[in-house]
Amino acid sequence: MMLQALKDEFEHEVESTRKLLQAVPASHVKYKPSPTSWSMGELAQHIATIYYWYVGTFTQDEYDMASDRLERGSPEDIHATRELFEQNVEKAREALNAITEEDLQSPWVMKAGDKTLMGPFPRGTVARGFLFNHIYHHRGEMIIYLRATGNPVPGLYGPTYEESNK
Repeated sequence: MMLQALKDEFEHEVESTRKLLQAVPASHVKYKPSPTSWSMGELAQHIATIYYWYVGTFTQDEYDMASDRLERGSPEDIHATRELFEQNVEKAREALNAITEEDLQSPWVMKAGDKTLMGPFPRGTVARGFLFNHIYHHRGEMIIYLRATGNPVPGLYGPTYEESNK
C-alpha cells in the first residue's frame, strides 16, 4: 500500500519538477541570491541529481556518496541539467518499480566514506522523509530564484500568481 502511494506521488511530482526545471532560463543560471548560495544552475543540477539518489536508496543497503560518481556536466548548461534530470528519473523509476512493499522496511544507511550521514532507517522512511522532502525543499528555493530574477513560476499545485494575472 505504501509502495503504490510512493509510486503515485513520484510520478505526479516528476511532472512538477520537470515544469520547474523547464522554467529555468539559460540567461539566469549564474544568478545567486547571496555569496554563499548556489547559483540557479547549481540548484537546478542538485534537484536533477536527487532523482539519482533513489537508485542508491532502493538498490543498496548502504549507499556511499563518496564512491558514487555521477557525471553531471556544467551547471551553467541548463539543457544538460534537464537531460540529466530525465535520465535520473528513468533510473529512479526503474529502481522504484523493482522493489517490494517489504523492501520499504529494510534498513538503509547513507555514508560518505567511513562517516555515516543518515540511518539506519527503513527505506520507506528515507524515500518519504529524505528524497521526496529534499526535492520539495529545493523546488521551493528555485521558485524564489525565479521570482527574484523576474521569471514566471509555473503552477505546481494550481495556478501561480503569474498564471492567475495574465
